[in-house]
Amino acid sequence: MTSNETLIQLEYIDKVKKILDLKRQELKRPLKACVTTFGCQMNAKDSEKLCGILKECGFELIEDEQSSDLVLMNTCTIRDNANQKVYGHLGVLHHMKKKNKDLKIALCGCMMQESSVIEKLKESYSFVDLIFGTHNIFKFAELLYRMYTEDGMIVDIWESTPEIVEDLPTVRKYSFKSGVNIMFGCNNFCTYCIVPYVRGRERSREPEDIVNEIKNLVADGVVEVMLLGQNVNSYGRGLKESISFAQLLKRVEDIEGLERIRFMTSHPKDLSDELIDVMASSKKICRHLHLPLQSGSNRILKAMNRRYTKESYLALVEKIRDRIPDIAISTDIIVGFPGETKQDVDDTIDVVIKSGFENAFTFIYSKRTGTPAAEMQQCEEGFVKEQFDRVLKTVQETARSKVGGLEGSICKVLVEEKNEHEEGMMTGRMSNNIMVHFKGDESLIGKIVDVKLVQSKGFYYFGEEVV
Repeated sequence: MTSNETLIQLEYIDKVKKILDLKRQELKRPLKACVTTFGCQMNAKDSEKLCGILKECGFELIEDEQSSDLVLMNTCTIRDNANQKVYGHLGVLHHMKKKNKDLKIALCGCMMQESSVIEKLKESYSFVDLIFGTHNIFKFAELLYRMYTEDGMIVDIWESTPEIVEDLPTVRKYSFKSGVNIMFGCNNFCTYCIVPYVRGRERSREPEDIVNEIKNLVADGVVEVMLLGQNVNSYGRGLKESISFAQLLKRVEDIEGLERIRFMTSHPKDLSDELIDVMASSKKICRHLHLPLQSGSNRILKAMNRRYTKESYLALVEKIRDRIPDIAISTDIIVGFPGETKQDVDDTIDVVIKSGFENAFTFIYSKRTGTPAAEMQQCEEGFVKEQFDRVLKTVQETARSKVGGLEGSICKVLVEEKNEHEEGMMTGRMSNNIMVHFKGDESLIGKIVDVKLVQSKGFYYFGEEVV
């Protein structure tokens, strides 16, 4: 059922379309828009919505900012360098705007939820036309209308919202796979993380809305969905119907025509036996679990407010691997959290070795103003770099050994795209999320094919299609 808010935004799309029609006649050419996305899968999903609205308004979507009439940056603020990238790029856009006074520049996303960022933008980047955050993305058409009908910088930032509006136009990056939001926000308040402050408290979507969206996607050619949430294990809290994430997965599995189900991210503190059992018995849930560790030190985990221990994490990994022997587990690791010592890093390395991660995303701690960790005693840069190199070396060695064990086997691969680096090669992804490159043509994109894994290259494979 179309919501009230959706009807309002569809009216604004029509209003913007009329404005752009006049501009198109004046310029005697199509109007073009470029959307750049920083950050996580949820940001990528948001950008698909933004692109859908832009297209409905009459914009031609392109990747070249230099040829654009509207440049929109969907920002991330998980680490400070993400913010610095945006500020640096705004300098380039300012130069473009000096050459083309009609160019519109818009900013949205997590970075815009920080009050210090808004003050800086107002003071030093007054040429930006539109600024909005994470909670009112569904108002984009209305904000576009304001941008084209009002003078000066439009700033519309909400601290939170109870509304969930997911039935607006969308332009998917891939025709055969799609992200699906199942919940928004986070209640965990890890001391290093700014996400709860910029994404707000947890809000779950109704299960029937999620199932209906996936059914429509499958009818449109989608064979794989990624269920998205800051902590999917928390799904269902606050809904009228009592439903767990594991129970939602069962409903999604029943959708005819859907072949693969992925999800992220799972918090180790509340990954249930029920979820493990559902994954173990499923024929559609992919054999991959992203389970962020962050640190292997109990002292640091407590300071991070992660609410599990090294021992409980290792026990969970062992339980998962016992129930699902063919699963691949990936993780996130932070090095250089305030107060971290060499012994703390030794503990992290111990967990990496014992867990045997197939992949790990290793980051240097980034101080985020407004989080409790920002007020703690920070580590020296030289020490952090040295410890980061130690962890990264272990991660690479462990993953190479673990992933290499599949050499010679035949696996199902969803072909995703043409390999940009080697002519005549395609790139696909196994159920366990490991990438495979093999000879083929573009007619295979979106299909699931058998591929023999010929040569392991650490985190990925070269293979041969089995026909």
